[in-house]
Amino acid sequence: MKAPATETYASVKPPRIGLLDTARGVALMAMATYHFTWDMEFMGYLTPGTAETGWLKLYARAIASTFLFIVGVSLVLANTPQIRWRTFWKRFAMIAAAALAISVVTRFVFPNEWIFFGILHCIAALSLLGLVFLRLPPPVTIVVTAVVTAAWAVDTWIAPDLLRSPIFNPRYLAWIGLAEMPQRSNDYVPIFPWAVPFLLGMTATLLAMRTGLLERLARVGTGSSLPAKAGRHSLAFYLIHQPVLIAIAYALSVVIPPAKPDPVESYLKQCNASCTMQEGKALCRSFCQCTLDKLQKENLFTQFQSGAVKPDDGRILALASECSVDAQ
Repeated sequence: MKAPATETYASVKPPRIGLLDTARGVALMAMATYHFTWDMEFMGYLTPGTAETGWLKLYARAIASTFLFIVGVSLVLANTPQIRWRTFWKRFAMIAAAALAISVVTRFVFPNEWIFFGILHCIAALSLLGLVFLRLPPPVTIVVTAVVTAAWAVDTWIAPDLLRSPIFNPRYLAWIGLAEMPQRSNDYVPIFPWAVPFLLGMTATLLAMRTGLLERLARVGTGSSLPAKAGRHSLAFYLIHQPVLIAIAYALSVVIPPAKPDPVESYLKQCNASCTMQEGKALCRSFCQCTLDKLQKENLFTQFQSGAVKPDDGRILALASECSVDAQ
């Protein structure tokens, strides 16, 4: 007698889902368009803060969420019916090495905003976390996913400061995601709340295996489209695309130099873009205007903008603290 699907789904290797490659490839191309926007802003063609505010901010978050959801899906598919340890550790080593390389390079290129825990760091950490859930019963994964998602909802819409503490502000703890004001980074993707799409991907896959959905999706085929090909080489695409795009933006700036922005306007937009990632718009407008006024009063504005005075300078920290209190 044939065993019920609910008894056999975890003991059979899942079929290859070609749509997953295509979805990953589409996400990669979307990411490239966003990064090129960031590059054009960096070169001065767009106003400061453009890539970190408005619909582009939502666009970036949607792309990151899609990637992490797919990582959760892929982790379950690749390690069912059993964990393929050799393949897992090989993939993990590649991602971790790439993440380390990005940290080292950006530490020299962007010393004040280097990437200490970006999307690749997050994928590596969540992959290790995923190992735990692969060895637990599916109901446990589903419950944990529901709890973490609920915590994210509370943190986002109901009580934004409830789970956060200044204890987590230093870089060596900021990766957890509970910092009140993490140090600036060009790509900051902490475990919380970004474990939410990852766990949703794992949970969705576990449920799809129980319902036979994977078999139906597999019939669509692997595809030979450009997104599908890019999706099958996602790490290489990720590492190569940004140097190519920023080289294009730089070449354009040499041929057609961008207009020089007003330094005061640039400061306010950058400050507001950074602040609104953690606080409300009204509070951030007050805080940024206050810091601008104090920087100008203390004759520190030009030095701060040029990088001669660093964000961790005692004078900068003192005036930021004063303005933070005044803005409340």
